[in-house]
Amino acid sequence: MNDISRREVLAALEIMDTGEDSDFDRLARVAGRLFGVEFALVTLVDEHRQWAKARIGPPELSEMAVEHSFCAHAIAALESDHLVVTDLASDKRFAHHPMVAGPPGLRFYAGAPLVVRGQRLGTLCVLDRVTVNAPQGAIAQLVDLADVAAKLIELKDEARVRARTAAELMREEWRHALTLEAGKVGSWVWDVRNGDVSCNDTFRRMHGLPETGAVSFEEVLAAIEPADMAKVREAIGASFDAGVDYACEMRIAATGRWLSVRGRVYQRDASGQPLIMMGASLDVTEARESAERTRSLLRELNHRVKNTLAVIQSVARQTIGENPEPQAFIAAFSGRLRTLSDAHVLLADRDWAGVHLYDVIAGQLGPDFLTRPDRASVAGEDILLPADHALGLGLILHELTTNAHLHGAWSNEEGVVDIRWEVRRQPVTGLALTWREAGGPAVAQPATPGLGTRLIERSLSKVLDSRVTLTFEPDGVRADVWMPLPASF
Repeated sequence: MNDISRREVLAALEIMDTGEDSDFDRLARVAGRLFGVEFALVTLVDEHRQWAKARIGPPELSEMAVEHSFCAHAIAALESDHLVVTDLASDKRFAHHPMVAGPPGLRFYAGAPLVVRGQRLGTLCVLDRVTVNAPQGAIAQLVDLADVAAKLIELKDEARVRARTAAELMREEWRHALTLEAGKVGSWVWDVRNGDVSCNDTFRRMHGLPETGAVSFEEVLAAIEPADMAKVREAIGASFDAGVDYACEMRIAATGRWLSVRGRVYQRDASGQPLIMMGASLDVTEARESAERTRSLLRELNHRVKNTLAVIQSVARQTIGENPEPQAFIAAFSGRLRTLSDAHVLLADRDWAGVHLYDVIAGQLGPDFLTRPDRASVAGEDILLPADHALGLGLILHELTTNAHLHGAWSNEEGVVDIRWEVRRQPVTGLALTWREAGGPAVAQPATPGLGTRLIERSLSKVLDSRVTLTFEPDGVRADVWMPLPASF
């Protein structure tokens, strides 16, 4: 009973302690009728116990310890294909057995081993409470029935293994299908001989194909943008003739979306002609649009950098002309350079889509200019300024702020600055902004415009039809800024 090979076979079958099976019950009944006895069993015996897969008889026959097993003796009798005990009570091996000496008072036993994969795993056996003389030929038939039971065990195990394998394959197919669906991958198999295409639902949706029914290769081609058809056929031809992987990007005519398709010929006939091609399709529309946006931003960045470098060069040249001393030049130029740099950072953060007016003002007055103003009142709607508008207005506000601190309203303890603006719709849409100082030192019109004045008046040169009017009123400097806005504003 402790033979390792026998135990391994029995364990691999996973049959111990399984449910009732009418096929084994039928074999037990046939064996019982064959001998004309009261009890019949199909048993399996491991190293610890005997267990009945089928039972015709009382429940106590369902299971017993291996040391009390009649069938263990039939299994161990390797020299014979059966064991018959006519009178258990007179056999010293079984005379003291609990079911012989006590209820149900067994007297007769006949069993034939179940040989599965070369190992004796159990028996088909019959028992009775009276001694029995086995009918002519009954033992041979019992052996044959035991062989049928053994083959039945093997067949049912093969069916179980096949069912388990099929279930695992189905789970794997579902996992594969769900992975493709989650990744939005369209998978396809093209039978080149008859033109049939097997594909998943994602592929059908990509090409605008019916949700169900057969799909032909011609239907797939018909969904492609005609302008892309030539390169599709060229890529397929290269895969067929040169054996390279099929790779092509194309548009779907109905939706305009871009697909990236990859495939390979997986089967050819004896002459090398393609039979089966398999592949996958990905929707790359967003990736292409993102790449195009990146290229557009780079073009915009190059344009802006060139313009900004030209502005920096002009400002530097004018600044050094008015401030030839190095320290004075650095002090004057660094503020203007910082203003341009801050505006570029804001534009870059917003993909050069523009800058909010509040952000431009905050660059000069500080981020708390609305909640904790420092001798400045600001009133107006926050709007999104185009790039050139934001750069030009930033320089204007920098020059006005610098002048206010050095010579204007903020050069004493009492002056204030009022900044207000509005969007006007007539005759054209535009921004009208006014900077007005009051309470500072008396102001007079300079005889010669300084660099700050010239920068204020020229900062919007990139914005067509804009203007800046700088007025030196007795109460303080006033700047009136007009910038046309896009018609879609």
